[in-house]
Amino acid sequence: MTDSWVRALRDRIDGEVDADDRRRAEYSSDASNYRVVPAAVVYPRGDDDVARALWAAREEGLPVTARGGGTSVAGNAIGSGLILDFSRHMNGVLAMDPEQRCARVQPGLVLSELQRVAGRHGLRLGPDPSTQNRCTLGGMLGNNACGPRAVAWGRTSDTVHELRILDGTGSERRLGSDLSALPGLPEFTRRHLATLRTELGRFERQASGYGLHYLTPERGSSIARAFVGSEGTCGLILDATVELVPVPRATAVAVLGYPDMPTAADDVKAVMAGHPIAVEGLDARLVDVVRAHGRAVPELPAGGAWLFVEFAGESTEFARDSAASVARSCGALDSRIVTDPAVAARLWRIRADGAGLAGRTPAGEPAWPGWEDAAVPPERLGDYLRDFDRLMHEYRVDGLLYGHIGDGCIHVRLDLPIADAPQRFRDFLYAATDLVVRHGGSASGEHGDGRARSELLARMYSPAALRVFAEFKTLFDPDDALNPGVLVRPEPVDARLRLAGVGPVPAVGGFAFGADGDIGAAVHRCVGVGKCRADTRAAGGFMCPSYLATADEKDSTRGRARVLQEVVRGALDWRDEAVAQSLDLCLSCRACSSDCPAGVDMATYKSETLYRAYQGRPRPMDHYVLGQLPRWLAVGTRVPRIVNALTGNRRLRSWGMRLAGMDPRRPAPRLAPRSFRRQWASRDRDLHRDGPVAMLWIDSFTDAFAPEIGWAAVELIESAGYRVRIPQRRVCCGLTWISTGQLDGARKRLRAGLEALDEHIRAGGPVIGLEPSCTAVLRSDLIELLPDDPRAAPTARAVRTLAEFLVEQPGWQPPDRSGETVVVQPHCHQHAVLGFDADLALLRRTGATITEINGCCGLAGNFGMQAGHYDISVAVAENGLLPALRSADPETPLLADGFSCRTQAEQLAGRRGLHLARYLTGR
Repeated sequence: MTDSWVRALRDRIDGEVDADDRRRAEYSSDASNYRVVPAAVVYPRGDDDVARALWAAREEGLPVTARGGGTSVAGNAIGSGLILDFSRHMNGVLAMDPEQRCARVQPGLVLSELQRVAGRHGLRLGPDPSTQNRCTLGGMLGNNACGPRAVAWGRTSDTVHELRILDGTGSERRLGSDLSALPGLPEFTRRHLATLRTELGRFERQASGYGLHYLTPERGSSIARAFVGSEGTCGLILDATVELVPVPRATAVAVLGYPDMPTAADDVKAVMAGHPIAVEGLDARLVDVVRAHGRAVPELPAGGAWLFVEFAGESTEFARDSAASVARSCGALDSRIVTDPAVAARLWRIRADGAGLAGRTPAGEPAWPGWEDAAVPPERLGDYLRDFDRLMHEYRVDGLLYGHIGDGCIHVRLDLPIADAPQRFRDFLYAATDLVVRHGGSASGEHGDGRARSELLARMYSPAALRVFAEFKTLFDPDDALNPGVLVRPEPVDARLRLAGVGPVPAVGGFAFGADGDIGAAVHRCVGVGKCRADTRAAGGFMCPSYLATADEKDSTRGRARVLQEVVRGALDWRDEAVAQSLDLCLSCRACSSDCPAGVDMATYKSETLYRAYQGRPRPMDHYVLGQLPRWLAVGTRVPRIVNALTGNRRLRSWGMRLAGMDPRRPAPRLAPRSFRRQWASRDRDLHRDGPVAMLWIDSFTDAFAPEIGWAAVELIESAGYRVRIPQRRVCCGLTWISTGQLDGARKRLRAGLEALDEHIRAGGPVIGLEPSCTAVLRSDLIELLPDDPRAAPTARAVRTLAEFLVEQPGWQPPDRSGETVVVQPHCHQHAVLGFDADLALLRRTGATITEINGCCGLAGNFGMQAGHYDISVAVAENGLLPALRSADPETPLLADGFSCRTQAEQLAGRRGLHLARYLTGR
């Protein structure tokens, strides 16, 4: 594909066309094990763009693959030609008819948005996959998605009334229940009725292959429903009319405990007799992983596996009685009935995060999709699970089981030997397919076949059925232009694997990557679950603040991980411009390290990449200024009046900030008249001379800009009966060096900090941090940057936030703030590394009413100060901080422990923030 062809396509359509290396890398994979680098990515704005892009691709001989949220685990949203991403522009609700209970939608619409719009009318779409806050309707139609409540409301195919598509020739077709809408289809159906009736539709979750049983008269002769699940191989969806169901007035969940998952599956008939709307199963080992990730898990009944069985009714009492009736009549060991919506939501959150949290086995090995969602008739599920357990032992693989027990569909990610033993990988998939066929099942129960299972269709179906599949695709796409290699004429299951050819990445003195071994394995933690693409603006969220501002895949954790995966495989260089573009808008907020179910830590990967890219090379000026800021603050605190006078001069400040690579629209924070350390040197009293010693880590920001925070903290620590000490020499955690990839400089400062704390740590004393980002470095980065220093781990264990320290003190009570309201902005690093529970617990003990801002402030250390980032920084603040401040009373205090959070609030909203220490002391 030539540059001139790309330019010509750009001229022909209203949407965007992108063929640079970075963009192609971002779209080289979905949530599967596969990697196919496309020729270009197109973002169509409407029907005409789709048609013109398809015709242009046909002229060039390029295949076309449709894509929505890119959450496919089967590899059916990637291709070597044009990728059409419908999620950017073609993402609206075109019509809503509450009386007829239907909606007409575009393919790029995210399911949660449809649910929000339909919810205004008391309606919803029935299918609800766990990725509902980022998967699109087009993807759901392509894979015939289901979700927990399919037992009551069916699969996506059961909701479809009409589809408007472009077939592979570029012809527009309207698909409903009239087979004549596609020439040759009525004859095709009559000719193959025997095959359609005997080999397809044998049980509800037989999702592998095409859903051609819907063409039969007894199934309604619906071409629209037969099209669903065709995985983009038969047409490009322009819009779809889907049927909606009423939102239940009330629900209740029966949580049923069993010894194990097979025993739970044996009980499915008794459970289904109560007509639940959802029946989900979870293995105890998965729940253990949830707990290990710090997720809140409600109290569960006794057992080694659980069924979450949801009932709906006109009243809570009716739903509760239905749940209680099944709990009494089933064979569970123990049970609990949940009617509190908040508790029920936490239960379902365990299930929703299952796909990502199951990305590691209990032994810590990476686990992959590939045998992701096999299904058997529910009455055979228990026996199948016992046989599957024996098969896993035979092939030496392990994984965490969960899934739609009521439908006979089981999800599992396994530590498949994709890279080191490809033949064992193939052999296992074939053996697993043969096992599921023996139980009358399907290799795919809802996620499609894609590249992961299309080759396996020959083990499931007769040669006659495979010929019928090929003929059906030809009716729509005679030239095989749409998503070739999927379902029909499939590629081998072990072709184009993302991990193939990726060897260990030699260390160069950066991070240790102790949990992964090297950065190559670390960046491959991203399996494409896509939680970083979730639109959390309504519900709040910290992860990927730049993506929330731009809605561009390049600004998602997944998009950045895909680019770095190309780097570690050698397709891109560390110094490549594509890499710099990918990481430029990463705020290093670290939220992905806690919020991504796979544990992707893009802030660390960015720092490591900058370290490698600039080794032996001059750095940008802001790396020397902002990246070494504590060094300049140490000088500035000696002459604060002079510094403030210079930075207060508008012309000088503007010129200086441009020279330093910073945005001149940013005011420069003013230095305190006397730094904390200078004030401490003249301190003439010491309370509790015989009490235990607490070491207060005076970070550069507190020291230079806000010494009053340090003094408030001293007062609080002393009120708990401790003597307060600070390191005798000036210390620094190296945060700004880390964020700019100057890791050698960070290590130097961390070693100096260890020396300053060594005697105190050996005596068993706590170290209390005030600035969340600096405290987080001492808690986590310290070990990764100095893994061989025996002092690192004990120091990290001794580090506490102020709130953590205070809540640990028996008998200590905070002041009474009853009747007050506070707005609280947690720092991103505290959210990700340290946790905010202690702060919330402490604030609740004061009696204050708390409004918590659930999102990044947008300044994020040096990010918002750098030239070119100001507008994004403001846009991020508009997702949480600024709306919260506008809606709050101007007299309501803003609590923000982070210096960057307080700076952002003051500069953008004129609101001065308080550190927790100052709020508790009233200083």
